[in-house]
Amino acid sequence: MDQTDANYRELELSSAIESLAALSKAVTEKLHEYIVGNDDLIQLTLVALLCDGHILIEGVPGTAKTSIAKAIALITGCEFRRVQGAVDMQPSDIIGIRMFDSVTRDFILKPGPVFTNILLADELNRMNPKAQSAFIESMSERQVTIDGITMSLPSPFIVIATQNPLEMEGTFPLIEVQRDRFMFSMSLSYLDPDEELAIIRRASRGTLIWNDFAESLRPLINRDVLIRLIKNLSGIHIEDPIHQYIRDIVVATRNHPDVALGASSRASISFVSGVKAVAALHGRTFVIPDDVKWIAKKVLMHRIYLTWEAEVEGVTAADIIQEILQTVEVQ
Repeated sequence: MDQTDANYRELELSSAIESLAALSKAVTEKLHEYIVGNDDLIQLTLVALLCDGHILIEGVPGTAKTSIAKAIALITGCEFRRVQGAVDMQPSDIIGIRMFDSVTRDFILKPGPVFTNILLADELNRMNPKAQSAFIESMSERQVTIDGITMSLPSPFIVIATQNPLEMEGTFPLIEVQRDRFMFSMSLSYLDPDEELAIIRRASRGTLIWNDFAESLRPLINRDVLIRLIKNLSGIHIEDPIHQYIRDIVVATRNHPDVALGASSRASISFVSGVKAVAALHGRTFVIPDDVKWIAKKVLMHRIYLTWEAEVEGVTAADIIQEILQTVEVQ
């Protein structure tokens, strides 16, 4: 590549990063007209969209997960669909089915909700293992196979799956392989007292009506432009000390005495994609240590399995990650 090409690539990268940072600011400001708090979830959803990665959310109902996903889809020109987990679901309810058409005398595809850009799988652990398995191919390979025919999914494609941490009756815990397919995870809790008061005041003023807010949403970009912007993320620079910092954090999860099973190499890959997206949303063409620290818990929480002794003593994965971030330093 000659100097002219290099300069062009640099200008293209800078322009894309400026656009993504502006998009992040506009999305956050618009969502705050309806959503109270949840800044981390808004940011993480945008990061996942840029990384073509999936999010596993654990938290109580009524924490705006669906509203955030739908709003971001509308603003970014993406398609949104939702499936509700149930014990009697079948894979065909998710990926679709080929049906015989008596008019054309041929089989036609009736696509399932997985053929979308942002798919919200509410209460994923209420689906039986057979239905859950329908997500594995789509999440890892961005494709589905129906009656031996393989079809690609739209781009971008992300799954936002939720789990209720309290109601465990009639649920099927996600197997390790499936949990590892999620690039990020997040635990949601209740709003703080001031945020709860803001919700009450908005409800009193009648400004918490979803349909009214949805009608005010307009796409800021279209899907094709979004895809072009995403392609530029590979140009975001990570210095080698940051590479080593990520490695040291991942390795520390494997060597910690309270951890039975640490993070896989897929966690390292998720770190790289995640920190580049975080840097872009902050308007930078390079990654800094704070990007790693912000994304660390989201990358590692669902990938760390504690020893039995640690669980009995009340140690949590969050405690382990915090300890690692306090002890591991950038070289």
